[in-house]
Amino acid sequence: MADIEIHHEREHGDQFGRRIGISVGVIGILLAVVTIASHREHTDAVIHKTEANDQWAYYQAKKIREHTAEVGATLAAVIGKPSKEARDAAAQMAADRDRYAKDAEAIKQEAEARETESLRAERRALRFDLGEGLLELGLVLCSLYFLSKKKSFPLFGATAALAGLIFGISGFLL
Repeated sequence: MADIEIHHEREHGDQFGRRIGISVGVIGILLAVVTIASHREHTDAVIHKTEANDQWAYYQAKKIREHTAEVGATLAAVIGKPSKEARDAAAQMAADRDRYAKDAEAIKQEAEARETESLRAERRALRFDLGEGLLELGLVLCSLYFLSKKKSFPLFGATAALAGLIFGISGFLL
């Protein structure tokens, strides 16, 4: 019977290519993390902006009520008979006007706080977007090594990916 040789040697092939392949995988994972963070931050920015708009609409309604109460108090004082009911109505409308003004100020502060949060989320989202774009560029440039076998592509790709990682991290820290 013929002896059958089984070779257990592993082909080592292109070790640099293997390292680039692993790098591409790591860059892909980092890209996924930054992309998810970017999407979440854009969503947060929209939510905060919507909440700010709602607060501004509420503020406007309070200011309209304040103005209406002021007009009513003035009319009651000018047109009404000099009776206790007219004076009470004018006093009640003046009190309502003051209450609406106080409420409006608190609502204004809340709206401004929501706008500040929206701007912060937009700044963070921009950093994540820049990080995402640079990580994508790094991924593509590193992958070009497999087509061209030129070592300059992974170098440029690693540089772009590192810059993308820095932007992504800065988005988390902002």
